[in-house]
Amino acid sequence: QVQLVESGGGSVQAGGSLRLSCTVSTTSERPFSTSRMGWFRQAPGKEREFVAAINWSGSSTYYADSVKGRFTISRDNAKNTLYLQMNTLKPEDTAVYYCAAGGGAGISNYMETYDYWGQGTQVTVSL
Repeated sequence: QVQLVESGGGSVQAGGSLRLSCTVSTTSERPFSTSRMGWFRQAPGKEREFVAAINWSGSSTYYADSVKGRFTISRDNAKNTLYLQMNTLKPEDTAVYYCAAGGGAGISNYMETYDYWGQGTQVTVSL
């Protein structure tokens, strides 16, 4: 059973920074190092949306236009951990952030390609 646990959320003023972490417990059939990983978010009253994705090795990343240049996704395969560095935060970044793991090695921004999800961590950005 693959389990994902996010941490690092909180409340911050606009312009501030937060770093989210996602620790992944994997199985021999689904090692972290061969899984695609992604971050998604869901604001109140809105659908869950893609934020950032990274391939198995960390050599390729992809971002939603709304966060490009401000957020950085990375991974440490030795620690089974995914990160999301969020800088220059805006009130519209307020949401519950979820990490997700998928069975493919490449990048994907489609929720359907991820089959394991964390419980989410709240990020609140105030003016």
